[in-house]
Amino acid sequence: MLADGKNRCPWCLGFEAYVHYHDCEWGVPVHDDRTHFEFLILEGAQAGLSWSTILKKRQGYARAFADFDAAKVARFTEKKLEKLLLDPGIVRNRLKVYAAVNNAKQFLKVQREFGSFDRYIWSFVNHQPIVNQWKSLKEVPATTRESDALSKDLIKRGFKFVGSTVIYAHMQACGLVNDHLVDCWRYAQVAKLAAKKVPKRIDAQ
Repeated sequence: MLADGKNRCPWCLGFEAYVHYHDCEWGVPVHDDRTHFEFLILEGAQAGLSWSTILKKRQGYARAFADFDAAKVARFTEKKLEKLLLDPGIVRNRLKVYAAVNNAKQFLKVQREFGSFDRYIWSFVNHQPIVNQWKSLKEVPATTRESDALSKDLIKRGFKFVGSTVIYAHMQACGLVNDHLVDCWRYAQVAKLAAKKVPKRIDAQ
């Protein structure tokens, strides 16, 4: 517990930016395609690494990937990608960098087919957040039936670095599931946001 006396999910207590992310973003339902694309890039980059590593490089990713504009990223050239592999502001993994551009192209296809990526991804939870009631981190799963189905469909559509574990992390981050522990001060707040049609991210109170 921090000085403010609020109970939080233990995973966020590593550093200040982590706490802020937990308090203001994690689990809040996302209905904005640019944010979905951002987390597809960030969660894909996290594969094999810690989320804190990626969170520390978040601004670097925003600069490197056109502020997460999928249409712009889809047009990145080979020369641009090779330049990104020299950028210390991101994880310089060739497969992940190239996958981001591939995923941008697939992302645009999904938008054209469904009208928005948001409409597509929320269909896997029947357009309503799953509100869990975990009491400890040991209860929180790494994957679920829903993340398995979504991952399988994304892979079928040509996306890369979208295994079920990565996709469940995306679902947690973007509020398709509420995996705050029940004694976390954000649990009830996020549960209330889940009932709203187009929830907005809010500042910590």
